[in-house]
Amino acid sequence: MTFTKELVLEKLSGVMDPELHRDLVSLGMIKKLEINQNNISLTVELTTPACPLKDKIRADVVSALKTIDGVQDIQIEMTGKVRTDGLTRDLMSSPVKNVIAVASGKGGVGKSTVSVNLAISLAQTGAKVGLLDADIYGPNIPTMMGVKELPLSKSDKIIPAEAYGVKFMSIGFLVKPGQALIWRGPMLHSAIQQFLRDVDWGELDYLVVDLPPGTGDAQLSLAQSIAISGGVIVTLPQEVSLEDAERGMQMFMQLNVPILGVVENMSYLVLPDGTQMDIFGRGGGERLAQKTQVPFIGCIPMETGVRMGGDLGIPIVISNPESTAAIAMRNIASDVAAKLSIASLTKSSIEINISE
Repeated sequence: MTFTKELVLEKLSGVMDPELHRDLVSLGMIKKLEINQNNISLTVELTTPACPLKDKIRADVVSALKTIDGVQDIQIEMTGKVRTDGLTRDLMSSPVKNVIAVASGKGGVGKSTVSVNLAISLAQTGAKVGLLDADIYGPNIPTMMGVKELPLSKSDKIIPAEAYGVKFMSIGFLVKPGQALIWRGPMLHSAIQQFLRDVDWGELDYLVVDLPPGTGDAQLSLAQSIAISGGVIVTLPQEVSLEDAERGMQMFMQLNVPILGVVENMSYLVLPDGTQMDIFGRGGGERLAQKTQVPFIGCIPMETGVRMGGDLGIPIVISNPESTAAIAMRNIASDVAAKLSIASLTKSSIEINISE
């Protein structure tokens, strides 16, 4: 018994993307559909290679196609193409589809650790990722990424450093180790603009920006210099950290930056007997998310490997990818990518409706 592409597409139109709540056919996800006798091959192009529900979508496609009489073999290739948020970024010489700002109200909560592992986790899915160390006064990204200097440039553009599939730039490459930068707002603003304008980033799916603690000049300069797709707030569970994190959240709101969610770092410590010790309390990040009505993305436990990874320049998602902390980091990256994908789809749908 033979069947047509039209029948196959009809069956696939009943398969929904669980997050976007639309069928794969109308979303344009079905590519390279071929029928050879009673065998079907196709590609499902997801809206982000970091899609956390990839396996479910594949299973749903197989289930739908098996309802066609006569099907003998089904071959599915799962790929991903990151959607752009549609925002204009004139300072960047090459297209950047999404900009993710990682912030905290206070220092010492692991914001840079989250930024580094978030960027690497996105790159591991096949996305093109850049990481900008906008913490001008405390640039730790070069140490955490294990790179001490920039590559030589043969053009008028600065070539960013690269490690673990991530391109990155930091003021730490341009000053002597331990040198204090005593800069006022205009100098800081100029530096951030230079990092965006004069660095050869190439085309990026995601640019992760590690902001300094607080709500000062650096945050304002970044928001004035480049359109931000969404912000992530990093906090500890303890009350004083939550108070400062809420200020960081209010900063994003005043700058009209969508908040992707809250990450609770150092949530608990696993003791040798398997019990968990709440060093800084627990559940504070989730309570903050509920209070401010923003999503809670996840919690990251305290692990020695996280600290060692940062010190040695081998982040936890590289040094111990099966650890609880590394899995949490990858889940956070998938969640962030999914939220950006949903936001871009919603925006493009609204624009289509308006134009009609």
